[in-house]
Order: sequence, then C-alpha cells, then structure tokens
Amino acid sequence: GQIGTFAINFSRPAGQVIAQYYEFLRLGREGYTKVQNASYQVAAYLADEIAKLGPYEFICTGRPDEGIPAVCFKLKDGEDPGYTLYDLSERLRLRGWQVPAFTLGGEATDIVVMRIMCRRGFEMDFAELLLEDYKASLKYLSDHPKLQGIAQQN
Repeated sequence: GQIGTFAINFSRPAGQVIAQYYEFLRLGREGYTKVQNASYQVAAYLADEIAKLGPYEFICTGRPDEGIPAVCFKLKDGEDPGYTLYDLSERLRLRGWQVPAFTLGGEATDIVVMRIMCRRGFEMDFAELLLEDYKASLKYLSDHPKLQGIAQQN
C-alpha cells in the first residue's frame, strides 16, 4: 500500500515525552544543561578509567564534542588480552550490568565494540560500582583463560 503522509508514527505511549517536557520546563535550560553535563562527566571518567585497564581503542569517550554521553571502544588491532569483548560483556551481565558487545554495521561488520550509555541517574557512585565489577570481570577472565580446542592446537 501507499502512505498518504510522511509523518513519524509512534506506537508507544507519550508519557515519557510528556515527563521529559515537564522536566525541561521545571529545570529550565540552565538546569537541563547541568543534568547533561553531569552525564558527560561520568562518561568521560569511565572512559579514562577503562583506558587504564586494557588494550582498548576508543571510538567515543563521552565528551561533549564527540556527541552523546556514551563510551564506546574496541580491542586494539593485533592485541589479544585472552578474552573477547563478548566474554567481558557476559561477565558484566552476570554481575547485573547491561553493557552490550556487538559488531558494527555496513562495511565494519568485523569490528566488535562495547558501549556504555551514561544517562540521567547514572551518577559517579554507579560508575565506581561498574568499574569495580569491570575489574572483577577482567580478573576472572585472566584467571580462567579460554581453552584451545583440539583442532586449534596444531
């Protein structure tokens, strides 16, 4: 069929949009800017600390000039720390965190990245907890290296 209009169709309730509009009116531009800047500070802190923990190349370090308050990284080319980002993501999931590892699209389907979104409410105390669990996950992966299959031993 044909669509008579080119409009965005939302099939979800509008409650979140209304709540966000209310927050914007209540906080004003200055208050909303403070909220966003706090998210950027947490993301930049996480990127700085995670950079110390492994052979990572950062795609986004959560700084305002890079876009959104998110941390996105991949393993440096040629580095093998003994785990994959999928392994690390799974260990973090077992500790209650949702930090996805996934491949990029298009021409970059061979690149695996991890992404941490720092939204409102994810403050420095949560970042510290995430880093503790991140370090514990790295320790586990270091203490329990992957076993080679028989076919891979040649």
